[in-house]
Amino acid sequence: MPAKKTTVKKATTTGLSMPLFDISGKEKETIDLPKEIFNVKASPKLLAQYVRVYLASQRQGTASTKTRGEVSGSTKKIYRQKGTGRARHGSSKAPIFVGGGVVGGPKPTNHALKINKKQKQKALFSALTMKRKDIIGLAESKAGIKTKNMAGFLKNLKLEGVRILLVMPKMEKNNLLLAARNIPRIQLTDAMSINAYEVLRTNKIIMLDTALTVLEKHFLKHEN
Repeated sequence: MPAKKTTVKKATTTGLSMPLFDISGKEKETIDLPKEIFNVKASPKLLAQYVRVYLASQRQGTASTKTRGEVSGSTKKIYRQKGTGRARHGSSKAPIFVGGGVVGGPKPTNHALKINKKQKQKALFSALTMKRKDIIGLAESKAGIKTKNMAGFLKNLKLEGVRILLVMPKMEKNNLLLAARNIPRIQLTDAMSINAYEVLRTNKIIMLDTALTVLEKHFLKHEN
């Protein structure tokens, strides 16, 4: 009998659910998580590919230098070819002179790589599955929330100084957004814009209960 009880407890703690807290840090209930998102076969190879594509796409590629044809200056020969005892030169825009063009310098480049939508979605589901134990819920409150309330919530759950991803139903200016953005190491995103890279680089994910509904509707709307 004791062995059976232990097995039941393990099953409930590792089940597809997350605890839901109020802004004071008290646990209210447990919310079930959709298995199509939070219980998939994780693919480390796909996640590595996604992170590479994501980081490459963040590169601006705007570094640029001017060639000798682009710098300002005259193309007139700076002195005669022979008889001066000096090396022969043409334009003062040659790379050898100060203010001249640059040889082999950087030019604007698009570093973006591509990955299809199905791979993006599968990578996100894999990341959420791997981080499932680090996800907690926050009940959306209509009462005014200030920075001190959010700081108290993190303190009560011992999440001070932890890298946190706060998932909201949508990015709109409200009390929660204004309160959370003043706290360091908190990144905000909306349920429809969340990506695998953001999930993997955080230590804890705080998801509003309404954001979970939006997440499920958005990513599973084409599922049969």
